[in-house]
Parts: sequence; C-alpha cells; structure tokens
Amino acid sequence: MKRSAFVLCAVVAVGFSTTALAQQNIVAASRSINWSNVGVTGGIPTNRNTICATLNPGATAAQINSAISSCPAGQVVKLNAGTYNIGGIDFGGGKSNVTLRGAGADQTFLVFNNDVGCHGFLADVCMESSDLNWRGGPSNLTNWTAGYAKDTTTITLASVPNLKVGFPLILDQLDDTSDNGGIMVTDSNGTMSSTSPGVSGPYSLEGNGGGAQRPGRQQLQVVTVTGCGSVTTPGAACSGTNVAVTISPGLHMPNWRSSQSPNAWWAMSPSQGLGLENVSLDHSGTGVAGIEVFNCLNCWVSGIRSVNTGRAHVQVLLSARVTVRDSYFFLTQNSVSQSYGFECFTGSDLLVENNIFQAIASPEMINGACSGIVVAYNFSINNYYSASSRYSLPATMQHTAGTDNILYEGNVGNQLNGDVFHGTHHFITAFRNRWSGTQPACWVSGSPYASATFGSCNNNLVPVSLSSFSRFYSLVGNVVGTAGTNTGYESGTAIFDLGGGNSENGVVVPSDPNVRTTLMRWGNYDTVHGSVQFNAAEVPSSLSGAQAAFSNLLPSSQTLPASFYLPGKPGWWPAGKPWPAIGPDITGGNIANVGGHAFTIPAQDCFASIGGPADGTGPVRTFNPANCYASGGTPPSAPTNLRIVP
Repeated sequence: MKRSAFVLCAVVAVGFSTTALAQQNIVAASRSINWSNVGVTGGIPTNRNTICATLNPGATAAQINSAISSCPAGQVVKLNAGTYNIGGIDFGGGKSNVTLRGAGADQTFLVFNNDVGCHGFLADVCMESSDLNWRGGPSNLTNWTAGYAKDTTTITLASVPNLKVGFPLILDQLDDTSDNGGIMVTDSNGTMSSTSPGVSGPYSLEGNGGGAQRPGRQQLQVVTVTGCGSVTTPGAACSGTNVAVTISPGLHMPNWRSSQSPNAWWAMSPSQGLGLENVSLDHSGTGVAGIEVFNCLNCWVSGIRSVNTGRAHVQVLLSARVTVRDSYFFLTQNSVSQSYGFECFTGSDLLVENNIFQAIASPEMINGACSGIVVAYNFSINNYYSASSRYSLPATMQHTAGTDNILYEGNVGNQLNGDVFHGTHHFITAFRNRWSGTQPACWVSGSPYASATFGSCNNNLVPVSLSSFSRFYSLVGNVVGTAGTNTGYESGTAIFDLGGGNSENGVVVPSDPNVRTTLMRWGNYDTVHGSVQFNAAEVPSSLSGAQAAFSNLLPSSQTLPASFYLPGKPGWWPAGKPWPAIGPDITGGNIANVGGHAFTIPAQDCFASIGGPADGTGPVRTFNPANCYASGGTPPSAPTNLRIVP
C-alpha cells in the first residue's frame, strides 16, 4: 500500500487494529496482513469453571472419554493430581466447548500406552470432527465463483450443502503453471515455462505428495462463515445456490482468481471450542503424534508438558483459530526426521505463543498450507538432530508449498529457514526475533538421547537461510548472528543466505535471484556489522513487472512499534521484564555480545529457572507455567479496531 493511502479521509471499524496500522507503515499492506486477531476468538476462555465431572488416578481412557462426551457445553472435565496410565483420549468427533483440565503440568500425569484413531491420523489426544473431511475426500465440495481480492470478506459459492453459520470453510485453488518472478505457488519437482525474471524450476526437491492439501492445490486458507445470504445466526443452516457467504477473516493472499478453479470444502460436523489444559503427557509408550487438532475451530492447548512423542507434539490439520501457549515440549522418538514441536500441517490464523521447545529437531515446523499464523515469544534449545554430527538444525522452518503470511515475533532460537523440499513460500514477516545461527550444544554421537554426547556446533550456522522461491519476505528489527562464528553478511558463514537452490536424487532446484530482490530488511542488528542496519538499498521500494504490486516504500521513520500483533504488553509478561525484549531500540539487554539489543524472553527465563544444564542437554524438567508467568497467561484486551481508509 502506498503511504498516501493512509491520508485521513475516514475512519471505519472493519477489523484492523491500531497495531496493524503501525505495522503496515513499515511492511506494506500488500505483503502483510492484520495479525491482531489470531488464535482462539476472544482469547482462551477464563470463565469456563463449572466442573461436569471429576476423575482420579486409576480412571481409564474410556472413563475419561465418556466424561468428555457427556459433559455439557461450556464445562470442564477435571483430572485430579496423580498418575493416569491410559490409552488415547478422544474428545469425540464433533464435540464442542468442553475443556479437559488437570491440576497442573507438575501434578497431573497422563502416561499413554495406546493411541486413538483420529480418522487415521493416529494420536494420543484427538480433537476432531465427526466426519472424515480431508484432502482425499472432502465431506462437502463446491465451486467458489466470485470474490477473490485480498481482504475480501464476501465470496460467492455455487452451493452450500450442510454449511452452517459459524463453520470453518476451507478455500483452495489450482497451482500455478508458469513463473513470472512474482507469486508462484507450487510443489512441482519438474520444470515449467517462465518469463523474466521468473525461473523455470524445479520448485521443490520432493513434491508434496504426503502433505495435507489436495493434490495440485497447494494454496489454502481456512476461514469462518459469519453469514450466508441473509442468514447470520450462529448455527443456522445455509441454503440455496450462488450464495453470498461472508467470512472472517478476509482473504490473505492477493492471487486468488477464477482461472485457477477455486473451490470451497468443509466438514459436516466440525469440532469447536475444545481445550486441553494443565496436564503432563508422556507419549513414550506409543509411536504417534501427541495431540491432533483436526477440523477444529477455536480449540487450544495451554499449560501442558508433553514428553517424547512419535512425531509432532501438537499437529494442526485443516483447523483455524487454534492457540498453543504457555507449554513445555520435550524430545521426540525420531531425531532424524519428523521430529516436531508444533507442526502446522494445514491451518489458518493460529497462535503459537510463549512455549519452550527442548531436544526437538524442528521445534516450529510449518509443514503445510499455513496462512496468517503467528509464532511468537517461543524459546527453543538443543534442536536434537542425530543425522549429522554437530549440525545445527533450524528452529523455525517453512518446509512446504502454500505457506504464506506468517508472522514470527519475539522468538529466541538459532535460525529462520525457508527450504526447497516441498514447495514455495510467500509473504513471511519476522519481527524482533533473536536468531543466533548456532546453538549452545549439538548432537555429536551416541543413542538414545539419554546416553548421547553433545558438543559444539560446526555445521549449518547461518541465522537466516531463505532458499529458492522464498519470496516477498520482510525482516524487521531482528538481532541475528554470533560474533566470531558468522563472518560474512551474505557470504561465507553468513548472516543471510539468500536464494540458493539444492539437489537430491537427480532433482536440481536452481537458485532464485528473486528471493533477494523481493526481500525487505529494515532495522536488523547483525554481529558482522556490529550495528543496526537501516539501509534504503535493502528495502524493495521500486519492484517492477509481476513484483511491482509488492513494492515496499521506504519507511519514513526508524521508530518501530513494540509488536505487530499485540496492542500492548501482554498480561502474562512478568513484571520488571523489559517490553519489547529484542530490537534495535533496546539497550542494556542481558544477552551477551549483541550490542545490548536483546533481553531474554519469559519462556527462556522459565527454562533457566526449572533446573538442568543451561545448554538444553539433560533430561525432561518439571514444569508449571504458573511458576513462571504473570496472570496465568491472560492476554491483554483487544484494542479498538480502527482502520484509516482513503
């Protein structure tokens, strides 16, 4: 958006916060979204206190599942302190508005000896729809015939069978087949036509045949139906043909279009408002995902400890407005691949906030069409990866086609990485993060984890690595690098590795100069320069051709807002801890050798307070967020939603 568009002509309440306005004075509206409404709508409920059932140690999984099934909406199944040796917990397909709550992650211990089916996505805890609505068989499918512009909140569907107001709605379209240097959404591992400055591919090493998107439809967004025609009552059925459907939020991507045969699909009976709180989960006895959130709207995981899963600790699939916060995730059973803390397999408007990830190869994994999510104030350490000695695997990865409009804010870890394994990525923003490049310890040798040897890291030490087809990224106010380790800005063991390709099994993904051309960098501190870089040459203010619409005017000021999604210091932020903690405007920080521009974040302080080696090696730790954070994790109230329009 051109800066002149912010001339004060009218003020209307259309869902843009004052935080979003401040953000878009730096990162252009054409290459970002309003992130102030992510996670559970209105925040995780703080008034859900009526107990429908209380269970004690000795209760079986069947008894817990039965209690959940019979619990009235808006109430809680309570698990008293003690150890429960159980099979999998199933919230019941289509169940809504029930919380399973323990006495605390250091008091209620669930030890799993079996899993639940979760419509084939095996997990120890399942939050799911009653019908199997997935890429191989949408429960309801129709053509999306009109309403494609970015931020649009009214679309037209050809038909609306079994759709109700309040349901999540999945939107997708066919992949691109030619590259002009602009948006290119594909998982293709073959070549295609291109026009300058486009690249003819391949665009991925492996394709995305095992992903969660429908084949050939990598772009996806999950929205919520707020009305259909004149029907706006939550729970009311939609009907008719060529129906105007209102959605929330608006469309994130600017490239939705009729030529790509856009579709809409949805579950017959999605789950809503399910919560898991204040328990410790031990997954050592099974070999599956920890918690599966599948076709679920406004569901959450909060205040838990999760130990030794078979894949992801929390996997989100075809869901929206999910919150994962105030939790501690430790180890997986596979330290070579598919070792994830939080895994977005497909989802939109998710919030992953204030978590600790220890001894997990890929703690924050974006592994599907994930749009409009926020990953913020998380701490990762000892990314345990045993495929290569002393190799520092990235904490934060964009790994699959269809990834767009993600905000990373305030995280502390080693690296931001956009790779070429499964496809292309667009419009990722990173704000006020601390990425060191290296870690305090990397795996050296030995197995299992308890007997492994750890030592210094000496491989893959670049803090920001954006491979081919990671386009239109915006990096603002970050603190990156390690003095003495990172020796070049864009060469050698660099701060930034931009646009490089890769090869595997005869597939060669070429380099992509458009990664650097479309990258916006502003106000980042790096340890090679030893100073903050506010460089006009690093702001793509005059892009041309297919990229022109995503130019970013040079910010008129070096002043940065505290947050790109929060209206103010969050309620869970401890008293006395500087807010914000990281950035070019921070002085006197307690993280060494970064010019005083970074303080430790609350999750990092919490990890340090719960004992064990500071480098993240060693066993699982005792955890209760109430001992670390203020106000039990309650976020601040939402600001007045005002948007200045031309």
